[in-house]
Amino acid sequence: MKLPRTERGRLALVLVLAAAVTVFTATVPLLRDWFDLRVYYGTVDSWIHHGGRIYDYRVPGTTYGFTYPPFAAVVMLPMALVDLHVAIAVALLLNVAALAFALRVLAGRAWRRYGWYGGALAVCGLALFEPLRDTFSFGQVNILLLALVLLDCWLLATGRERWAGVGIGLAAAIKLTPAAFIGLLLVARRGRAAAVATAVAAAATALAAWVAPDASRFYWTHAMWDTTRVGRLDYVSNQSLQGILARLDVSSRAVWAVVVVLVLAVWVARARRAVVAGDWTAAFALTGLTACLVSPITWVHHLVWLLPSFAVLVRAGRPRIAAALYAVLCTSVVWLWFDDASGVDGFLGSNTYAWITLGLLLWLPVGQSGADGSTLPRVTSDTAPAPTPAAPTIAKASGQPALPSGCTAATTGNVTGPGLGLARKASSDPTGSTRPAAPNPQSSSSPASS
Repeated sequence: MKLPRTERGRLALVLVLAAAVTVFTATVPLLRDWFDLRVYYGTVDSWIHHGGRIYDYRVPGTTYGFTYPPFAAVVMLPMALVDLHVAIAVALLLNVAALAFALRVLAGRAWRRYGWYGGALAVCGLALFEPLRDTFSFGQVNILLLALVLLDCWLLATGRERWAGVGIGLAAAIKLTPAAFIGLLLVARRGRAAAVATAVAAAATALAAWVAPDASRFYWTHAMWDTTRVGRLDYVSNQSLQGILARLDVSSRAVWAVVVVLVLAVWVARARRAVVAGDWTAAFALTGLTACLVSPITWVHHLVWLLPSFAVLVRAGRPRIAAALYAVLCTSVVWLWFDDASGVDGFLGSNTYAWITLGLLLWLPVGQSGADGSTLPRVTSDTAPAPTPAAPTIAKASGQPALPSGCTAATTGNVTGPGLGLARKASSDPTGSTRPAAPNPQSSSSPASS
């Protein structure tokens, strides 16, 4: 199929795709009704206006409450000044701005060559990406955290290391998962950046302890270790290693620890190789993949951390692989095994997103960064290749990847596979811990939480 080359043809294609995406998102995915944002808003409102305690609040009719560190609640304090509808609007604008910044970092300077047409195609593709659409629909903070972390990626890749670590530190203080990137800084032997990130996270945590001492004491001594506050480990939305084991009915912590250690060993080796090659985007992508795998709970919407991996694939000259994997992550396919994840089909199908994450960790190309966003040949040694007129010497720490055009290649093709067409039920509650299942996992408009 040839893409249109005239402006009129391109406009027609964009309009058709936009209509298809609108129909798809309005009829197929679960509609989350800003559930997580309601948790944040209700927590702050109860804390500030009604004298409640941060970790005692529950959304009416559910068992779900605030699960982030206390600093996150401090950051969300401005919500106490507005009503819920304004909070939703502000959250949408912040998520859009954070996504635009993240894409700008991942695209490098190459974004200019695609113009409005490439941007429109990218928006259509991104609107189909299940982790991303869930993040927006929940009112989640994943994209904001990704933007903070990628800020440090940009600083390191462009040699502006003075402030590197601030974004990671703030993200780690808001939610624990981004603390994995402090580990990356240590693996990369960027001691100063690691110290900055640790100091920022510690200072933010100390500020929260000063503002809400009782909540801080409760979180760090109790709530942090209680995974039941978040939801069931075996719930199909949990696409982590722990989720895979839980669906296999393997509850041994020792088995999980062994698997985690193996994954961390792979990550250290591959991340170090990426850093040696000056490929900071790949190093950050590998760390995001690893964080999703080793975290006890990784809901589907947490998989926005996979976006840098698709940018790396496209930059490395593998757009078809990127498009195929991206398309799978647009299908909501794991929900076909919501009721029953037993058997070979359940083992393979219910963990589809986790297999993609693991595969990317093992085989994501590294060492192909470029300062101008262009694709470079793979670096196979620490010795830089001799410059040529067509390929000028690139500074080692200045890699910027090409535009993640693989993000525009996802389609809304028919989903096939085991269980298709069966009457599956999906909970309107993404943790699936207490509330009854909704009649239709792909069209429910009931609220859901992570």
